[in-house]
Amino acid sequence: MADPWAGDDAWSIGCRAYSFSRNRLRQAAEGGRYRWLAVLDATHHFVFLIDGVPVRFFRGDAEEPSKRTLRQQESEAQQLALVLGDAGGADGLMFRLAVETGEGGEVRRVVFLALRGEEGAVECFWPVPLGNDDLSSARRNTAANLAPPLATASSRRFS
Repeated sequence: MADPWAGDDAWSIGCRAYSFSRNRLRQAAEGGRYRWLAVLDATHHFVFLIDGVPVRFFRGDAEEPSKRTLRQQESEAQQLALVLGDAGGADGLMFRLAVETGEGGEVRRVVFLALRGEEGAVECFWPVPLGNDDLSSARRNTAANLAPPLATASSRRFS
């Protein structure tokens, strides 16, 4: 669909991919098939909810999130405080899905991250399985074969 002759470049393709992803998540949430999925903020700051927990996604290196990625929306922080309660565990905590792409825009890796604060201290780093075998098992809801998240020494348990 991209047309370099008409002026499409990495930026315009990235904008289209972001818009497409937002739309698909919004449609899935509104369709009601996944009771655990909802949308908190449908604007360009797009925040969706996984079982009430706010999550955002970005394209880029999971190991080096940008300052922009580490900015937390007020509604996102408020929702996380509601989910985790007043235990203080929500302070500065944010959840992100990093979508790493190749030169042609193809998805190379997706990583689920729990980050804390303006520096983005990593509390959880979990590469999401993308292979066809992993996807078919996930559909059957048998997560026993998935590798556990990689947590840092400073990670905490939230329940």
